[in-house]
Amino acid sequence: MLHERELKVFVEGTTNFFEVAAQQPASIGSPYLVEEPLALHEYSGLIEVTGKREGVVCFTAPKTMLAVLLMKMHETDFGHETMRDLVGEVANTISGNARRDFGNDFRISPPRVLFGETPPIEPRPGARTFVIPIHWRSHSAKLVVALG
Repeated sequence: MLHERELKVFVEGTTNFFEVAAQQPASIGSPYLVEEPLALHEYSGLIEVTGKREGVVCFTAPKTMLAVLLMKMHETDFGHETMRDLVGEVANTISGNARRDFGNDFRISPPRVLFGETPPIEPRPGARTFVIPIHWRSHSAKLVVALG
């Protein structure tokens, strides 16, 4: 079960990503627990977690947010593949930073990128699913952390 101090690792990782990559901090809303399937935005980077913890970490964002993020990163290619790469990179970076805090038993997969009409993230048995709202400029995204 995920504890508040552990959830804070993901909040800080998300904040740090935007401060470094976009050179503009994101504001983080209050994390909340969900028990129903969760719908995703257009692009989602999904990381499977195994080891001492089992579950997923998912960064999901709309195309408009990713396009502005790419501009802030001085990228000129706003194509579909670049969007896919970016959403996977965000998920991987946040999960990789969490791995430093949780140790070697927190194993993460390469990102799997979902696009468009994707199945919602189903709550996992024994795992609590938290949504961390992310607000950056005029855009909103979510970090979903479902770990048991």
